[in-house]
Amino acid sequence: MVDHLANTEINSQRIAAVENCFGASGQPLALPGRVLLGEGILTKECRKKPKPRIFFLFNDILVYGSIIINKRKYNSQHIIPLEDVTLETLPDTLQMKNRWMIKTSKKSFVVSAASLTERKEWISHLEECIKHLLTKTGRQPCREHAAPWIPDKATDICMRCTQTKFSTLTRRHHCRKCGFVVCADCSRQRFLMPRLSPKPLRVCNLCYRQLLAEEKKEAEAERRQAEPIRPAMGYEPSSGDDSDKSDDEKAEQWPADTEFYTSEVSWSSFHS
Repeated sequence: MVDHLANTEINSQRIAAVENCFGASGQPLALPGRVLLGEGILTKECRKKPKPRIFFLFNDILVYGSIIINKRKYNSQHIIPLEDVTLETLPDTLQMKNRWMIKTSKKSFVVSAASLTERKEWISHLEECIKHLLTKTGRQPCREHAAPWIPDKATDICMRCTQTKFSTLTRRHHCRKCGFVVCADCSRQRFLMPRLSPKPLRVCNLCYRQLLAEEKKEAEAERRQAEPIRPAMGYEPSSGDDSDKSDDEKAEQWPADTEFYTSEVSWSSFHS
């Protein structure tokens, strides 16, 4: 179907219509071989509250944005390469049903469909496009994903110190590494994570210590690789100094491996 539609006039018109809906704020979407497969409205779990978003599925990218005038005007365009996407089905909650997570190396978020059938169609077509794209490019599926942000309303207290209570004056912050909702005192550090941003990002104290340890470990490994190979001597080298874990790491806090996400508008017809 993709090959059949790739260079047709109707496909070009549909892509142009999507570009026009985003206006000057959106990026050009027309590329040789790109095909618009389907579109629909999904509810995206945002930081403050769930919000409807328009999604467009192409054979190589997923595009979504905010709805200003339905079917006429959208903004805040986001473009996600499908070869960077991994999907995870999630259980229903009291507030939202038919949920699943879209995970990428730069951003991960939860969406929900209006019906179970609609969710199945979305996931099925997404997985088919991802599989075809990975086969075509020879790339392996993405293994590292950005942590989804826990919604603000999920907790009234800091998820690290479990002491600070949020209020109008005490703001909520999000750790860019684990996605937890934390207070200012528990997230004063910044760390450079090139995969997410060229600038240092806010992280919680626990993730900061873990990232520092990983950085130190990687630097030590690189140093050892750079050292020249010395001839074996007739004695045993020292095993090195033993080190004890700091007491700070034993402080009570939210478990680092806690899993918060476990694995009327319907989807418009796929263009055939």
